[in-house]
Amino acid sequence: MKARSSFIQYIKFEKRFSPHTVLAYEGDLDQFFNYAKLTYETESPDEINHSMVRSWIVSMMEQKITPRSINRKITTLKTFYKFLLRNGEITNNPMQKVQAPKVSKRLPVYVEEANMKVLFSEGDFGEGFIGLRDRLLMELFYATGMRLSELVNLKDRDFDLGNCQVKVLGKRNKERIIPFADPLKNMIKEYLTLKNNQQFTEHSERFFVEETGVPVSPKKPYYIVNKYLKHATTISKKSPHVLRHTFATHMLNNGADLNSVKELLGHANLAATQVYTHNTIEKLKKVYKQAHPRA
Repeated sequence: MKARSSFIQYIKFEKRFSPHTVLAYEGDLDQFFNYAKLTYETESPDEINHSMVRSWIVSMMEQKITPRSINRKITTLKTFYKFLLRNGEITNNPMQKVQAPKVSKRLPVYVEEANMKVLFSEGDFGEGFIGLRDRLLMELFYATGMRLSELVNLKDRDFDLGNCQVKVLGKRNKERIIPFADPLKNMIKEYLTLKNNQQFTEHSERFFVEETGVPVSPKKPYYIVNKYLKHATTISKKSPHVLRHTFATHMLNNGADLNSVKELLGHANLAATQVYTHNTIEKLKKVYKQAHPRA
């Protein structure tokens, strides 16, 4: 389908969606047009109407696909048909009459402050280059709130130790600067010194590397974070993104304003950051119930 190929090129090169997102959009379009072919004997985008899309949504709900996943697929179709309409390939947009299912809001899962303090004061990260690397990786996630993809793509030159800040390349290739404190600066200097003294068989400009010198894969931070969070918390989910949630929640709990946290996280809009205020309010309610005489 020519329209589909043009759309994929558009989101890949003009919108600069991540490879993961591009694959998801391709899969969503394949799924919908396969459904349309089987159910309505058409694969032509200009023959699709809102009733067909609604029928597809109902079929997904019957398959127990979550509202969150369904909404993502609807977003794919909306983006696709906006693209076709703008390019003059269709005259009517079938997605205008399509409503997405309601999604219950999930509060971000985070680790309590006291638990993070215990982790870094009493946690055993091991000795040598790998032990320091693992600790620094954990510290950097928690101190900056950066995403997994941002962390694994860091390069030595991204750190400005004189000004205690790091340059991060976020979504849509947007750069942002994140500050950090002196204790982390000292750890980064120690790591770089140790790294430069390693007898690597391979050399990379990436900041986080393995014992051989090759860059760490995206799977490695998952393993490291899961390994050490097991000793710090009983929450079921233990991932790098949990440390991002933890960073944002602790910042807000300690008085940071919402706009500042938004900039530090690299969010495109404030709505994405506001979800963390729910955790803050829940904590205030707990404190109120414990402390107020008439609570």
